[in-house]
Amino acid sequence: MTETRDSVRVLAPSGMLGGGFPPETITRGLDLGADVITVDGGSTDSGPYYLGSGTAKTAAAAVARDLRLLLRAAATAGIPLIVGSCGTSGTDSGVDWVAGITRDILAEEGLNLRVATIYSEQQAADLKEHLDAGRVHPLPPAGELDPATLESCRHIVGMMGHEPIVEALAAGADVVLAGRATDTAVAAAYPLMAGMPAGPTWHAAKIVECGGQCTTNPRSGGVLATIDATGFTIEPLDPAVACTPTSVSAHMLYETVNPYSMREPAGTINVSEATYRALDDRRVRVEGSRFEPAEQHTIKLEGARITGYETMSFTAIRDPHILGQITTWAALLRRMITEWVGQTLKLSPDEYAFDIRLYGYDAVLEALDPDTGPPREVGVMLLVNAADQQTATAVAKIANPLLLHLPTPDMDYLPSLAFATSPAETERGAAYEFVLNHVVDVDSPTSLFRINPPEDRDV
Repeated sequence: MTETRDSVRVLAPSGMLGGGFPPETITRGLDLGADVITVDGGSTDSGPYYLGSGTAKTAAAAVARDLRLLLRAAATAGIPLIVGSCGTSGTDSGVDWVAGITRDILAEEGLNLRVATIYSEQQAADLKEHLDAGRVHPLPPAGELDPATLESCRHIVGMMGHEPIVEALAAGADVVLAGRATDTAVAAAYPLMAGMPAGPTWHAAKIVECGGQCTTNPRSGGVLATIDATGFTIEPLDPAVACTPTSVSAHMLYETVNPYSMREPAGTINVSEATYRALDDRRVRVEGSRFEPAEQHTIKLEGARITGYETMSFTAIRDPHILGQITTWAALLRRMITEWVGQTLKLSPDEYAFDIRLYGYDAVLEALDPDTGPPREVGVMLLVNAADQQTATAVAKIANPLLLHLPTPDMDYLPSLAFATSPAETERGAAYEFVLNHVVDVDSPTSLFRINPPEDRDV
């Protein structure tokens, strides 16, 4: 498909594959004339574990449930289905995981859809060549990249723009399963391929990235965006829900540094002059968006490495005397753990680390919490990190008697606190951290990605 069209309708069923949506909303989207179905399959919101381990945060059954409905819809309407950031973090294993589920569903349903896969995982050796050539640059607040950091990563992905997806569609794909991609690229690829202007397309893609989050009821399902030469119109797929100028414009505040602009690999979305107008009680018309092409196309890198191994214990406090001086108690706990670990395990503080989080008091906001009154109850989480699992668990076991019976300095008896589990220590395995916040200058938008064109299926 290369001809320019008057408009393109993008159906975004939900904010993430596996998140679920009412089946009837997909039917309504097809009735409204959807030209493409797009859905994000991942995120970094849940932390570095999923990239570091190469596993998905979503259950296979949940992904299969959503995919089955979307594959049926794509086949029925004869329109493409595009999934980005497969398997949560967009690793090669994540793409293969979603592709395997897709193949099973196509076989079970007897659907003859051509599937393309796009891989975004990067090798440290290749990135070192870019680094040596001066093509890798830090994003604030990161500093210059040390080659050793690349070597330390368990997995590195490059965040693709729309171009690899367009190439897969141009090769005849009915279904595109992409590795790590910007949320917006997934929804922008097909309209851009169809000749829609970049400004309205990228802005619409940003608004629909999370499905119904831009509506008055985000739990009700997705949205349909109709992009044309001068702007786009957006409406919910649930007839009982509305898009309003406020709900639509507010989504530019979501996950952006600047609510008026957002950088993509190929350039910057600029909505500083965009207008949001209610067409009726459900639909919003947006015009005035611009896209400013970048002088240099860049690909953002995401990488995660192991920081150690974690063991967790969790106890609960209801004793009002302790709760009345909870910060004093927590400071004593920290000191006692350090002393006991040093005496018993002969470990110095630089050989392990631990964190104490007081849930119900200040675990979320810490010093920013405006409520300074005594809490009714507090859950105490001890999180130990060490170079190996055995050491982390040993430290947690040393802390066990303290988490069970530690009094405040003025108490003349031992309280009994309440562990949440038996055994009290839960081994969490490897812990990870994000270590890359850098971009690579590229001459071609597709050069860092491996595109496997579709193959015909025999059904």
